[in-house]
Amino acid sequence: MPSVRINNHDMYYEIHGKGEPLICIGGWGTFCHGAEGNLARGLTDRYSVLLIDYRGIGESSDDLDVEPTTLLYAQDIIALFDHLGWKNVRFVGLVGMGACVAQEVAIHRPDLVRCMVNTACWIKMDTFLQDQLELFLVMHKESGFLEFQRYCTLMSFLPDYYNQNKDRLLGPKGVWSELNGRYQAHERLVRACISHDTSERLDQIKAPTLVAHSGQDQMTGPRTTLPLEMGLPNAEGVMMEEVAHIVAGKEQKILFSEILLGFLKRH
Repeated sequence: MPSVRINNHDMYYEIHGKGEPLICIGGWGTFCHGAEGNLARGLTDRYSVLLIDYRGIGESSDDLDVEPTTLLYAQDIIALFDHLGWKNVRFVGLVGMGACVAQEVAIHRPDLVRCMVNTACWIKMDTFLQDQLELFLVMHKESGFLEFQRYCTLMSFLPDYYNQNKDRLLGPKGVWSELNGRYQAHERLVRACISHDTSERLDQIKAPTLVAHSGQDQMTGPRTTLPLEMGLPNAEGVMMEEVAHIVAGKEQKILFSEILLGFLKRH
């Protein structure tokens, strides 16, 4: 799969499936390098799905002289869309950072965003969430990747799912493994998340937007997601009462896929 020189860094991307253009980006990881199986069911059957490695993870390089912001990551995606000749793209921004980057793309290049999906998102971080993310960094730096991974996993999944899948979730090849040995990349991603603020610009986002609220999310639950739905001029919300920070398990994935594909089809 190709890399392209964009905004003074090498940006790795993959395209899976066939159909109208769609991009899916998540939190601090990637859906590339064989992880496309974690995408919502049926997505690549209907769309050409663009996946990327954020700066500093996977096979994307970084420019450490530039301040990390969600706008910077949005500018990378804007330049990649222009490189590919893509416009009017369905934008699926998941699990926090991906949603924040989507907001910036929709503000700065509305011609590129046909519709938008945001989950586990915020428009401006509160103290509670900022302290959580900073604690993740402290654990990663002082106790190592595996202890950070374990704590973040405990905060992100329901207890029953964790109990049944602990061996698969944890370890060098488990969740957030893209950050293993890459503390600096993790630190820069967190700085971008903390500085994100679209609270005074939401009226500039005209794209139809689905905001998903996760009732069991210990980090970015309805406390942080509802302000986005209420602040956007063209938004609809859906409450998933039994979902934690990350959609996990067969039943939850089927539910989310039905919600997601239904919204995308309408737009």
